[in-house]
Amino acid sequence: MLSIGLMSGTSADGIDAALAEFVDGRFVALHGSAHLDYPASLRARLLELSLEQPLLSLREFTTLDAAIGEQFARAAQALLHTAGVPAQRVRVIGSHGQTVFHDGPAGLTLQLGDPNRIAALTGIDTVADFRRRDLALGGQGAPLVPAFHAALFGDDAETRCVLNIGGIANISLLPHAGGTVSGFDTGPGNGLLDEWIAHCQGLPFDRDGAFAASGRVHPELLAALLDDPYFARRAPKSTGRDYFRLDWVRARHAELAALPPADVQATLCELTAVTIADAVRAASAAPPQRMLVCGGGGRNGFLMQRLRAHLPGLTLALSDEHGLAAEWIEATAFAWLAMRTVAGLPGNLPSVTGASAPAVLGGLYPGRKPG
Repeated sequence: MLSIGLMSGTSADGIDAALAEFVDGRFVALHGSAHLDYPASLRARLLELSLEQPLLSLREFTTLDAAIGEQFARAAQALLHTAGVPAQRVRVIGSHGQTVFHDGPAGLTLQLGDPNRIAALTGIDTVADFRRRDLALGGQGAPLVPAFHAALFGDDAETRCVLNIGGIANISLLPHAGGTVSGFDTGPGNGLLDEWIAHCQGLPFDRDGAFAASGRVHPELLAALLDDPYFARRAPKSTGRDYFRLDWVRARHAELAALPPADVQATLCELTAVTIADAVRAASAAPPQRMLVCGGGGRNGFLMQRLRAHLPGLTLALSDEHGLAAEWIEATAFAWLAMRTVAGLPGNLPSVTGASAPAVLGGLYPGRKPG
């Protein structure tokens, strides 16, 4: 089965598209990948929605939903063109959509990107709205990728941890010999780093962590940030950039503007590293032997250096070394989840999300004409 996964994370920089092959539900190969940047004006509005939560009219809301759906369809079409694969060969598209709000404890989430438009423009059956069934069953609706991490990276010989560093960071703990999988959002990933460097230098991200590496950690700021109750909360738990945003930092340190900008960046990088390391140590009675890193944060050399400093003795490696490049893990995960949905199989893990039962996720939007 060929399946396309479409994913735009909390960084909202654009859409990742992955064309994956599955045999008997097992990932076999990635046949193509593509990234489509959002138009600058659309990305700016999406970041404003997720970070500042302004009021907007129903007309603007539905216009955004349609525009994002069309961008997702364009990403799928570009992927098929690049891979040289006709749409007729693809069984299903799994579209995560663009998250603009998520509050797992309240049972609320919102992803934009009209799947009707994706199905109509590509002619391919599309599965979307993956999170709300889990929420309806009392779960957090996130993270959903640990089930795919377990299927792809689980190992009988060693306990592993998969770390995804997007705007928000999350971990999947994969015990050896078929133990119970767990996982949760650890807190900030790249999101605060991206916001601060955009504020200071007008750049979209801190390439290789160079700006953070040029500063020094500010102990008082770090302590104030680590005091947030989210970090001490027990799993299952999930969060989003609507919570961990720059206003959250300012609220916890009134003199932020007086600090050297590079020191703030270094402290935010340390916050990401410390909260991930603390989460790994606290969540597993048997420490993992290996951590596989995926997501854009895996390309931040300074952040990886800080993670290694806080997790001595743990082997850290990019997921590239285990068969799938870090950039395409999440998009491939939603290709897998869509395949699960059309097969009538559950996609969530109650041990991760806290849902009362496994469930088939999402709704199916037909793309092909009847007959």
